[in-house]
Amino acid sequence: MQIVIFNLGSEKYALTTDIVHGIEKMMSITKVPTAPYYVKGLSNLRGSIITIIDLKTFLNIENNGQEQNIIVVEINDERAGFIVDGVEEVVEISDDMIEKVDDNTGFVKGAVNFDKYIVTLLEGEALINR
Repeated sequence: MQIVIFNLGSEKYALTTDIVHGIEKMMSITKVPTAPYYVKGLSNLRGSIITIIDLKTFLNIENNGQEQNIIVVEINDERAGFIVDGVEEVVEISDDMIEKVDDNTGFVKGAVNFDKYIVTLLEGEALINR
């Protein structure tokens, strides 16, 4: 499987590419007054309105104001954008490289240990269906 590695604060995270629809630069976001705390607002992406989720707020990571990209995901015909600090790379991994971690939130699929860093693999569907 392929994963997209990205930064949130000083840590590296990833999503599987099967749900990633695209990577965009930061765009204009319209706030929604009654939205949950982690929803930054709505954005127009080539004629489609998508919900923009601040992953750092959602995952309780300190916000350092370095947001540069939006990872657009599509799960069950629902599109959303995750704000991230930056996208690193797309890499191929095997299932046996994913180490299980204790996670009672359901948002973490596991961790991948590369030689120089560890990547937390997020469960995209759980993030969208919260």
